[in-house]
Amino acid sequence: MPTPFPGMDPYLERSGLWMDFHNRLIVALADDLAPRLRPRYYVSIEERTYLAGLTGLTFAGRPDVAVVAAPKPAYHTATTTRPASPGVVTVELPEPDFVTETYLEVRTGDGNRVVTVVELLSPANKLPGEGRDRYEHKRMKVLSVRTHLVEIDLLRAGPPMTMRGDGRQTHYRILISRSFDRPRADLLPFDVQHPIPDFSLPLLRRGEELTVALNPLVHALYDRAGYDLRIDYRADLEPPLEGDDAAWADALLREKGLR
Repeated sequence: MPTPFPGMDPYLERSGLWMDFHNRLIVALADDLAPRLRPRYYVSIEERTYLAGLTGLTFAGRPDVAVVAAPKPAYHTATTTRPASPGVVTVELPEPDFVTETYLEVRTGDGNRVVTVVELLSPANKLPGEGRDRYEHKRMKVLSVRTHLVEIDLLRAGPPMTMRGDGRQTHYRILISRSFDRPRADLLPFDVQHPIPDFSLPLLRRGEELTVALNPLVHALYDRAGYDLRIDYRADLEPPLEGDDAAWADALLREKGLR
């Protein structure tokens, strides 16, 4: 069953579903790009892992973790009420959680040079906190060398990544930063009512750039993964849509018989 939305399905952003969607879309992008780039380029799926939980981070998309506007404390302090007599008091300790994020690297055929990094933002690196700080640090490293950056933001929660200019107040955005054009970059902003726009993948030469049709990739993935079996379109969105967008989504879902 296809998604009822013309572009990004906002129900895919909910906790417990996003990480599955994120990882599947990274693989789908790699599978789409690899045959079109060979033999000059090689597409690799990379990952970074770091320890969370000791600093109060809460990651949406992790199993059984809710999306929150502010990080939860890593532990609960004991009640200020003193026990009537000395004894055993139950406390809670931080639970370490290893977070693994996947992204793409387009390398030269011999694998010696990273040409382009393709990032699909997750709540872990978009919501304020240590995860975002780590990602911003890595982002600055990429922007300081001769490596292109494509940053795909399909999340409405959290402030947009650092940039100057128009387009940051839309629901979603795709950033294309070519190393030879910096500090200028191309931003493709779009909303939930619109299809995900195609974008150009920068390579060593401008004439080599590939067009990536992300919208059909996302829709094919939705159908292939059977996300319609896991989504209740009668439930509230997290975060919710507002105003005209909320009315539009409600009418769309009712028209499709999902509400």
